[in-house]
Amino acid sequence: MRTSILATMTIAAATILAGCDIEEFAGSSRFKEDFHYSYDLRPGGRLAVESFNGSIEITGGGGDKVEISGTRYASTRELLEALKVDVVQTDNSVRVRAIRPSGRRGNMGASFVIRLPRQVEIERAESSNGSIKIEDVEGRARLATSNGAIRAFRLNGDIEATTSNGSIELKESQGNAILRTSNGKITAMDIRGRFEAETSNASIEARVAELDGSRPLRLDTSNGAIRLTLEQTPKTDVRLSTSNGSITFVAPSSMAARLKAGTSNGSISSSFNVGPEGGVKTKNRLEGAVNGGGPLVELATSNGSINIEQL
Repeated sequence: MRTSILATMTIAAATILAGCDIEEFAGSSRFKEDFHYSYDLRPGGRLAVESFNGSIEITGGGGDKVEISGTRYASTRELLEALKVDVVQTDNSVRVRAIRPSGRRGNMGASFVIRLPRQVEIERAESSNGSIKIEDVEGRARLATSNGAIRAFRLNGDIEATTSNGSIELKESQGNAILRTSNGKITAMDIRGRFEAETSNASIEARVAELDGSRPLRLDTSNGAIRLTLEQTPKTDVRLSTSNGSITFVAPSSMAARLKAGTSNGSISSSFNVGPEGGVKTKNRLEGAVNGGGPLVELATSNGSINIEQL
């Protein structure tokens, strides 16, 4: 019994720590030092930034410079002096990273706030135990962290965002968007282009204004609900899959598609007229043509209902 209680307490403590933002620990560190660098970076250039135990914030604007500000922190003066920020500049790129001192232990890390030209490719923005925020950038962006949220607003370019134990929020994006997390909610609004999202133990909510017809739209989760709204009739296949969660699919009344919906221990409702020719209509399955047929719309869950609605 005592072993069981101790194990439960250990799991609870780990859960609490995972839910805390690492900046709380950074704020309590005894030693801190701010830094600032400024470099030329013409529109169309590239940026790479790498940190740990700290957040990264990137904002696009005007001009032809990249302004890098931030804070280093550590639990001791010796660790702070050993923690370095390295910057490498070329004709069309700037690479900045926080370097953890080899063989040193203790609470330490660095956060970054970066201002740069709007038309810049974010080759990589990577951290751990910290959030990432990017806005007003025209160019491809690759974002990765762990135990932290990712937020991206007003992007014009492909984006790939990956985290764990954190949420992902994407708004006003034009370009291919691939979002992946675990134990975190995904929210995507006003999306134009190819779109894929995957998580676990959390929900997915998306509103797509214009869907790229080159690749299927895929949303996958477990133990979470999915809600997808399409503002235009789909030009490509749509696949939504979850377990232990409901699915709500909303599309224009003019949608032409082949519908395939299935659940276990749940019901299916549809405001569309699904053609009976060669189709299936039961409590748990609904298959057939909508408005003469078209791309496949496949909705699958277990232990959850499926609702198909007109926009």
